[in-house]
Amino acid sequence: MSEPRPESQPEQQQTPPGTLGEMDPRPDHGEESYRGSGRLAGKAAVITGGDSGIGRAVAIAFAREGADVLIAYLDEHEDARETAKLVEEAGRTCVLVPGDLADRAHQKTVVPKAVEAFGKVDVLVNNAAFQMSHESLDEISDEEWDHTLALNLTAMFTLCRDVLPHMPPGGSIINSSSVNSDNPSPTLAPYAMTKAGIANFSASLAQLLAEKGIRVNSVAPGPVWTPLIPSTMPEEKVASFGGNTPLGRAGQPAELAPVYVLLASDEASYVSGARVAVTGGRPIL
Repeated sequence: MSEPRPESQPEQQQTPPGTLGEMDPRPDHGEESYRGSGRLAGKAAVITGGDSGIGRAVAIAFAREGADVLIAYLDEHEDARETAKLVEEAGRTCVLVPGDLADRAHQKTVVPKAVEAFGKVDVLVNNAAFQMSHESLDEISDEEWDHTLALNLTAMFTLCRDVLPHMPPGGSIINSSSVNSDNPSPTLAPYAMTKAGIANFSASLAQLLAEKGIRVNSVAPGPVWTPLIPSTMPEEKVASFGGNTPLGRAGQPAELAPVYVLLASDEASYVSGARVAVTGGRPIL
């Protein structure tokens, strides 16, 4: 693991969903640091939001651990192609599926494409998400509310349901929740609500799928430096992002990837129904 980046970022702003090329500093996804050891050899994974941020770090780690990867993303084609190149340089297959996961019809195309490419899905990572900062409830439109639920919750539900006929015993579903799931930011109310729902749904699903030999867990990141941040927060909040954690800085995507690898691997065969905090020291209940 490379040395953590500086403890703050300069003020900056992007248009959602944001791209890596405009970020200062550029996030660390483990491109130079992650070393695999065959922990996911022979597995096939689906990762939503895999073009950048946590999703890219997970894709890199999974590939270097021996897994083939399908990445679902919106329209950040350059970022997605860079991720695919990194997966392929690890000797694994990468399938790119662009499209809006807030659209129910598109949600239903992802798993069939993975099955066509790989014949199965051993690991599903529901990571794609939308957030936007608002100082007042009046600022949140009906359209934004519906979009947030459709992407953060409905897409997760649809992919979980669709993957089950193609996930063998020993399979793993990992859903990205957030420290906001029980420590919600007042300016991220819709997002925080969906992240609580993800944690709750994951705990229910873990119990429901245990008899099938499928494990379900969620990861609760704290502040992590990804394109979502400069594209959804005011410039002054971007500059101080992560400074309120005990570690005093935002996390890097590369610092999340090992947790996803563990939960995807057979080493976590008795880990199900967990919510794993990666928060820089901020506790979750």
